Amino acid sequence: MAAFPFLSASFVLLQLALTCLAQHLNLTTGPLHLTGHTPGDGCVHLPIIHSTNTDHFARRGIQLALNNRSDVAYYAQLEIGTPPQTVYTQLDTGSFELWVNPDCTTVSPSDSSFCDHIGFYNASLSSTSKSLGTSKTLRYGIGAANISYVTDTISLSGSSTSLKDIQFGVATSSKDAFSGILGIGYGQGLATKYPNFIDQLYAQKITKVKAYTLALGSKTAQQGSIVFGGVDTSKFAGPLGRLPIIPAEDSPDGVPRFWVQMNGISLTPPSGQSMGVYEGSKIPAFLDSGSTMTILPPALANKIAEDFGSPEMDANGFYRVGCGYVEMNGTMDFEFVGAGQKVTVRVPYKEMIREVGQGESKMCFLGIMGSESFTLLGDTFLRSAYAVFDFQTNSIWLTQATSCGNTPAALRDVTDLSRVVGNCQIQLGEKEAVVDVVSETSIAPPTGSTGDTDGVTGTGGNGSGNGGTRTAWGFVTTTLAVPMATGLAGVGGSGSGSMSATALDSSGRSMAGDVVLSAAVAVGAAVLGSLL
Repeated sequence: MAAFPFLSASFVLLQLALTCLAQHLNLTTGPLHLTGHTPGDGCVHLPIIHSTNTDHFARRGIQLALNNRSDVAYYAQLEIGTPPQTVYTQLDTGSFELWVNPDCTTVSPSDSSFCDHIGFYNASLSSTSKSLGTSKTLRYGIGAANISYVTDTISLSGSSTSLKDIQFGVATSSKDAFSGILGIGYGQGLATKYPNFIDQLYAQKITKVKAYTLALGSKTAQQGSIVFGGVDTSKFAGPLGRLPIIPAEDSPDGVPRFWVQMNGISLTPPSGQSMGVYEGSKIPAFLDSGSTMTILPPALANKIAEDFGSPEMDANGFYRVGCGYVEMNGTMDFEFVGAGQKVTVRVPYKEMIREVGQGESKMCFLGIMGSESFTLLGDTFLRSAYAVFDFQTNSIWLTQATSCGNTPAALRDVTDLSRVVGNCQIQLGEKEAVVDVVSETSIAPPTGSTGDTDGVTGTGGNGSGNGGTRTAWGFVTTTLAVPMATGLAGVGGSGSGSMSATALDSSGRSMAGDVVLSAAVAVGAAVLGSLL
């Protein structure tokens, strides 16, 4: 949901290109049979170029006043029409439609330069453009756009591949939007009355599966990775946890979004002693790359802010905190349950703290806000997560994000996701996070009426132990310790027993899976906090 004024941000560019590799993934039951990287082979890789790459932006004549910006928004470069016209749009998992041509006179002065240079589409200059004669108003948390629908060809930058007759909106007016938006949420039959961008990637056989993976990268990383129709196993370690998407009729707002069930939020300060799960944090939330901030119920946001030494919001609704937190090793921990999975994503303080300005004028703010309207996990959360948005089984596959290279690869079927294991290795002595893979349950598909709104629980095994021992009750689990210091998540152990060096075979592989380890010692959940 491209929704808030704090989306005034340092900018990130996604260049669309078919660069997926023909490689074998590291699987628990054998490799996938992957295709190549020619058009139609099933994988579209979108490298994320961060705003610190000044050469990249200079080539496009975009000058940004980055010193006064603290956040990152994520953009896709599209080539629209015949001949192609270059347009940048914000990538948004929280909405459903593509539109272009914002009104730059309605944005703040700090955003107007970027807005003026993002590229504008002129239908009269395209030989493949067709007006549909229909219009609509798209409303976001903050901001809106009045659009008229057209169809045209959209080329994927850097390749000869293109999508034909794609329906999208051309803004006749807009407010508080410094770019168009590429909504990559649910489409026809659920959220739109026509096949949207995601629908068309699959329908036109650009991808073999209706799914994409998102790894935004940290605030300081040079680039992240988004792959339509595939995964990048160099962006995580261990297997992925499977969470069902809550059906629209059971969701808080009745809209088919990427709603998942949170099992709690907690803090692990630098001391390593977890402060326990916050009251009121076992709630649904949806994943939204279009929001810089993570939005929580006011009482919950206030309590978390108090623990960061910020007892009240400022006039803009932000929680100001000490900039010293950026240098601390604590984490804000988000636990999820559902579909037999229990997943914890640990967000380092440095990713949850927003830094504004430089030097003596620098100020820092907590990356959460309070709202009575909805709960969403925005970029301050997503930068620490690796997420697969699976439209075919209506699931989010989630784990901790990291990076050990770039190896995007096509999926032939979404059932392969249960066998995919990340390539990143475990480094001895690093702090650990744990993801428990429990048992499988059925997944209910999302339902909902087609409309104009844009914009399960399970129980994991309880760990206890001392030193290198982890014991689980209630479920058969597999536990693998994974480093927190690099933003990884672990994957879970087997039944009850010890997870030490005896849990690895002679080749260094986890006996519970096919993950190659450099060296690791598993710990009990009961003593996990003391090791962080």
